[in-house]
Amino acid sequence: MMIRRSLIPDFINLQAFECAARHQNFSRAAEELHLTQSAVSRQIADLESQTGLKLFERVRQRVVLSEAGQRLLPEVRRLLSQAERLMIGAVATGRMSSSLRVATLPTFGAKWLVPRLGRFLDSRPDVAVSVESRSAPFSFSEENFDLAIHFGQPAWAGATSSFLCHETVLPVASSALVSDKIMSDTDDPFAGTPLLHLTTRPRLWSDWSQHHQMAIPQAFEGLRFDQFSMLISAAVSGLGVALLPTYLIEEELQSGLLRPFSNMSMSTENAYYIVRPESKKTQPVARDFEAWLQSEVSSSA
Repeated sequence: MMIRRSLIPDFINLQAFECAARHQNFSRAAEELHLTQSAVSRQIADLESQTGLKLFERVRQRVVLSEAGQRLLPEVRRLLSQAERLMIGAVATGRMSSSLRVATLPTFGAKWLVPRLGRFLDSRPDVAVSVESRSAPFSFSEENFDLAIHFGQPAWAGATSSFLCHETVLPVASSALVSDKIMSDTDDPFAGTPLLHLTTRPRLWSDWSQHHQMAIPQAFEGLRFDQFSMLISAAVSGLGVALLPTYLIEEELQSGLLRPFSNMSMSTENAYYIVRPESKKTQPVARDFEAWLQSEVSSSA
């Protein structure tokens, strides 16, 4: 893609614009930036000339953003924030021999990856690792990740997918809820028990009941959450029974915060995959991290 250099803004001008917009005063912006007021005015005038937009209106003793300035400000703040993160990342990795940027599903990252990450860092102390959450596939050409952990099917544009592990879901609930049900003499294990759901998988309870040939009239009823982390918290809090992937609740099962409401598990049709961009297929540290992930899954199994 060809970049038109004439449209690339000067970050000094963007800083002056953001600072003046925040203070609604050129003099205060100049004080913060350790510049003269005329220098700040000139930088904003340069930005207005480059964009062809009038960014400020003068109202009494202060300046306020014009309509065009209000539209531009959020994007300017995003660019400045990205530039700051870029420089902090460069400084942080400067003393390391290599770096690795990993994208992972939020709950999988928090509940499975991060608790194990120390073992990889112990084996590779020379690698600067950055882990960020992503809930959906993205373009590796636009986001500079070296590797992603993906749940679904092994299809990702411009990348190769390697199988990591299947997903097995298990009905679980708080210890108190399980104990109450054990003491009940009902033949229907879910009678009178609230079911908890994930909004992105509305048919999960229905699929589970069909898989085990068990009728659950309330398979679509109950509280709904859009993140597994909230679903886990709801189950721990005794709000109902949740169908949860066993990989995400290892700690809760071990500690007793959650207990199986039924031992009837189910493997879902999708699975976890390690995804690496084609452009970085030979990157050694990403290859090492992929091998480490595979070994951790094997040891967990």
